[in-house]
Amino acid sequence: MKRIATIVLCAAITAAGFSSLPTDGVHAAAGGVSIVLDGYPLPFPVEPAVMSGTTMVPFRAISEALGVKVEWNQAAKQITATNKDTSGTMKVILTLGKTSASVNGASVKLAVAPQNVRGTTMIPLSFFGQQFGAGVTWNQATKTVSITSPKKDVYTLGFYAQGAYSEVSLIPDFDAVAFGWSRIDRSGQYTVSGTEFRWPQAAGDVTPDSIVQNAAAGGTAPYLMVYSGDKELELTKNMEDLQLQQQTISSIVDTAAQKGFQGIALDLEGLGMTGDKALVQSQYNTFVKNLSAKAKAANLKLTVILHPLNSSYKGYDYKTLASLADDLVIMAYAYEGETGPEPMNKVDESIRLALQQVSKDKLILGISVYSENETSVNAKIGLAKRYGLKGIAIWRLGLIGQPVLSEMGKSVEL
Repeated sequence: MKRIATIVLCAAITAAGFSSLPTDGVHAAAGGVSIVLDGYPLPFPVEPAVMSGTTMVPFRAISEALGVKVEWNQAAKQITATNKDTSGTMKVILTLGKTSASVNGASVKLAVAPQNVRGTTMIPLSFFGQQFGAGVTWNQATKTVSITSPKKDVYTLGFYAQGAYSEVSLIPDFDAVAFGWSRIDRSGQYTVSGTEFRWPQAAGDVTPDSIVQNAAAGGTAPYLMVYSGDKELELTKNMEDLQLQQQTISSIVDTAAQKGFQGIALDLEGLGMTGDKALVQSQYNTFVKNLSAKAKAANLKLTVILHPLNSSYKGYDYKTLASLADDLVIMAYAYEGETGPEPMNKVDESIRLALQQVSKDKLILGISVYSENETSVNAKIGLAKRYGLKGIAIWRLGLIGQPVLSEMGKSVEL
């Protein structure tokens, strides 16, 4: 039913919306037409164009942004797109100049034949939406084509800290949950007590241990999150004192193993704003290397949570840390004090900078629902999907709310 609705929508757009755009009937510039994917502009090697009343777009650009594999056969002048998801495999073959396409072996008529424009294959936008489940809408006033990517199954990490119990029922929605109940304190010591990031008190039959055990039993991997800032140089003390560092690492691993966690989420913030940034990076690499070795020996995964590369904190060597950890979370938020939805260009830049150093399958986009709302959260998720990242990390349970959760459920499998 959903697929039929998508096809009808696309057909309506082609007939009513795109036909009103200026065209000479053969090949006209789109006259200021813009295309956005999941609420954010998608760059194109060639501008969208109107051909015989149909908007044509670069096939490869949209396909790869939606995770579709694309191959070009020069001899046959054919482009093949293959997409695999939970519903099966979709294979589409288009040939330059031909008004029919092959969709899983069946012939499908095209409004306009694919064309080569400056080395780029252009196809009808509506056809793409029909075949790959992407939603397509047209805004005549702004001359904007909006594409909504289909729901995707990506890795999801949730954060559970103090004040998160109100949404404890959401734990099964995530692949993993990091419990923020430990920290490095102001003296540089590891602790599970104190005024924040502490081990919670039991409430009747509900205990921290039971929450962790229930998460694991339900298929959600529980991680022990270790937090610290460096406002009072507590991290610097640990980086510079190798004996203290070894004690800290042993305590972290012992706590995680004894309490039934399956991994460690390391969130050590504030390094490298001042001072010798290369030295700070080297010291932090050593810390993570030593922690990684002990964690692996205890059969624990390691996730490292990092400031984005376009932040003020330069104490993080993404490339080396990625080689030591199972994955990295980009905290792409707090650019403007979390006073509203994070600027998309900054989040986009943080991903592109990280991808220069780290494989996409090791990167997780951190999203703060303290900043985002139901109208903005899927644009951030859309960037993670566009770049093919491993997944998303949501800060935090207790803040999500049903409106945001409902919108997230339209973009990713929960």
